[in-house]
Amino acid sequence: MNKFSDIKAVIFDYGGTLDTNTRHWANVLWEAYQHVGFPMTEEQFREAYVFGERALAKAPIVKPDDDFFHLLLKKVEVEIEWLEFNGTLKITGLQQQAYIYDIARYCNNIVLKNMTETRSVLEALKNKYKFVLVSNFYGNIHTVLKTFDLDTYFPYIVESSVVGVRKPDPRIWQLGVERAGVKAEECVVVADNFRKDIAPAHSIGCHTIWLRGEGWVKKEEADESIPDAIITDIKDVPALLLGK
Repeated sequence: MNKFSDIKAVIFDYGGTLDTNTRHWANVLWEAYQHVGFPMTEEQFREAYVFGERALAKAPIVKPDDDFFHLLLKKVEVEIEWLEFNGTLKITGLQQQAYIYDIARYCNNIVLKNMTETRSVLEALKNKYKFVLVSNFYGNIHTVLKTFDLDTYFPYIVESSVVGVRKPDPRIWQLGVERAGVKAEECVVVADNFRKDIAPAHSIGCHTIWLRGEGWVKKEEADESIPDAIITDIKDVPALLLGK
């Protein structure tokens, strides 16, 4: 018997799951910085990345109508300005703007390539399951989904900046269950981060599929007995759920 036979709703994470298919955004951005030849070390980048994530989460830098490319432009700009402020590098004016644009474009193209597979997964599941999206995001997730033609799949969205709860707090997953209108044990969470997604979703009674890949650290500490399934590509989700 398929362990997912009683599932009525699929709760998806967004970043690292639907957009980059297991790749942590720090790794995607670092690849982009390297691609354009940006002059900094990986350690300097990681410090800038952490600062940028905190800054965007605290201040209304991102606007509700910002699409994903404009979000990337703002994210990279904050990171580079932090590096300048701390004396790590001195790149200003047109050269700085060129770096920001090229890095954002590189990252956006990675997501565009992944979206074909993501949409095929959603298409395969949409007639059988309710979909809910749960994400730590900046207040513009609706615009981002529309940009990538994903908005019609997600009538129910729980966005951290809107509900005032952030992962890894299990309450954000409970809100996802409530949006679905079913019991926790009738939901399966599909996500890439064990600590922020899988463990807290499991703690409230949800089934989980861990999309394991490139995390923030080289090897994420995880109890592999917790997820109901561990996969490395989002394209494997339909076969798991539908038993095909």
